[in-house]
Amino acid sequence: MSSLLAVSSARLTELDRVVARAEAARDAAMVGMARQMRADASRAESPMRRQVELSVIPLTLGQAMGLSEGQVTYRLAAVERVQDQLPDTWQAYTQGSIDAARIREIGRAASRLERDESFERLDTKAATYAATHTVPELRGWLKRFIVRVEPDRAAVRAEKERAARRVDVSHDDDAMAWLTAYLPSHVAAAIDKRLDRAARAMGSDDDRTLPQRRADLLASWTTTNETDATDPALRTDIAVTIGADVLAGATEGFAFAADGSWAVPSDWVAELAQAGNPFWHRMVLDPVTDDVLSHEYAGRYAPEILTKALIFRDGVCQAPGCLTPADRCDIDHRQPWPNGPTTGENLSPMSRRHHAQKGHGVIWTLPDDTRRVVEPLDRTA
Repeated sequence: MSSLLAVSSARLTELDRVVARAEAARDAAMVGMARQMRADASRAESPMRRQVELSVIPLTLGQAMGLSEGQVTYRLAAVERVQDQLPDTWQAYTQGSIDAARIREIGRAASRLERDESFERLDTKAATYAATHTVPELRGWLKRFIVRVEPDRAAVRAEKERAARRVDVSHDDDAMAWLTAYLPSHVAAAIDKRLDRAARAMGSDDDRTLPQRRADLLASWTTTNETDATDPALRTDIAVTIGADVLAGATEGFAFAADGSWAVPSDWVAELAQAGNPFWHRMVLDPVTDDVLSHEYAGRYAPEILTKALIFRDGVCQAPGCLTPADRCDIDHRQPWPNGPTTGENLSPMSRRHHAQKGHGVIWTLPDDTRRVVEPLDRTA
């Protein structure tokens, strides 16, 4: 990177911090105004009058900030929660280390915690992670954090939500309709993977777009009940990681998707495994190094079993901040082949765009001694 670009990059960083500090000042003022209005409302003589004055708070703040009442209600709840329960995170916000979007994600996650020690653990880690990761990465990290620190409460909520699973149809304009399904994450992930694989297997001579193929396949499967279990295009692989202690039943816990985008109670996955469901495979990894990829292969391209293991291991593209699922990535040699071997240690999934950038050395170079991975079994979180 040239010195001019370095200066420009530093300037952008500083401006971001200025904006974040301004956002923190705005949110602090919002909270202060809301609390003053609540105090004023509490002095009203009649309960009905108090209720009316409280209900006006979001409208008043929304008019001042150019937001809807719903937006104010959501932001106010998140900001107050961080200010009251996560003091270190709030301090990082006021100093400009993290911005309003990240504060709202952290506040929303904190609303799902119940124990004081969980809030303390979140407060010690959230700001540091948020300052060095994108908002989507933070959102995924927070999901994993919640089910790690309070797996018992998360499992109760999951069972409650699973009981609410449903399919809805709403008719829209121009002779179209929306079909939506509220399903357990592992089921939805399997459907998504199956649709994608079957749609891509249709070949280049099909003039429909990939989204059109997926839509037509779903319509066909649900209206004609056509299935073909022998068709390899309809099989799919969903990678999950479960701690050995959880799998053995010694402790309660969750199964985490390889890309960190979702988690489900581990017994849901165990039910699938016991039923012999073909979507699931079991891989045993070293508890310290995760190394089941120590074999070396001649040639440039990784064999299918190694490619699958790499996808399961890393979950996402290894470019900084990229969340492209690993099964949609190229397999990149960290140290270029043939000098670099075709081994698990030297291979990583890389999106086509980032793979090309790395190959040309235009945007960035991934150091050989680093690996960006989702850490679903990090017991220190």
